[in-house]
Amino acid sequence: MNNSKDKRPLILVCNDDGIFSNGIKALMETAAEFGDVEVVAPDRQQSAVGHAITVSTPLRARVLQLDKEFSGRAVNGTPADCIKLAHNQLLDRKPDLVVSGINHGSNAGINIIYSGTVSAATEGTILGYPSIAFSCTDFDEDADLHGCKEAARRVIRYVLKNGIQKGVTLNVNAPSGPLKGIRWARQAKSRYVEEFEGRVDPHNRDYYWMTGKFELLEKNGGSDIDFLEKGYASITPIQYDLTARELLDSLKSTEL
Repeated sequence: MNNSKDKRPLILVCNDDGIFSNGIKALMETAAEFGDVEVVAPDRQQSAVGHAITVSTPLRARVLQLDKEFSGRAVNGTPADCIKLAHNQLLDRKPDLVVSGINHGSNAGINIIYSGTVSAATEGTILGYPSIAFSCTDFDEDADLHGCKEAARRVIRYVLKNGIQKGVTLNVNAPSGPLKGIRWARQAKSRYVEEFEGRVDPHNRDYYWMTGKFELLEKNGGSDIDFLEKGYASITPIQYDLTARELLDSLKSTEL
């Protein structure tokens, strides 16, 4: 019988586009090159839910055959729910790595805040696991993910060998098509400028559709969006500790 040191790493795979997306299939295939794969993901589209968790309704996990090789558990909750449930109830052993994605659409810049894909990885970090989020800048469900898979392959290999500092999640974004290269990058300063279009339904009740556009607030080099626009994949270390440490240090001597 093999002891624990002989076991292949266990890699937990999640996303926010839903368990049947092409992106999660690509990530499952890539993760399987490095270890045993467990898939726990939302049973439907959960984009832009951020780090929401379900507290008012019960969670259910259905076992599904995803293709000839992979099965997984589909959860009627958010990406963060999926990681919590996998950690607490669904897995026979704890994962050596948590990966989330490959998301269809960029999660660079301010998108990090809204992303369910990033939040699944962040929840893995909170629970103490090395965790990585992967996204493709192309929103098309049939986007060419070959370069994204190669980026995932390189980053997974690096993390399994070297680990990640406690409290830090790696956020990886890549263009569709071939991989030009990967660059370490900071999060770009950006925001969304929203507009709400008001309409009236057949019952004479008001409702609103949100529209808007993405706005980059800087033109300095070295950001995730800067490298993506140059055709490179970007990798950004992020953390869930939101303390403004420099400001806090300057305020410690301030009396109120």
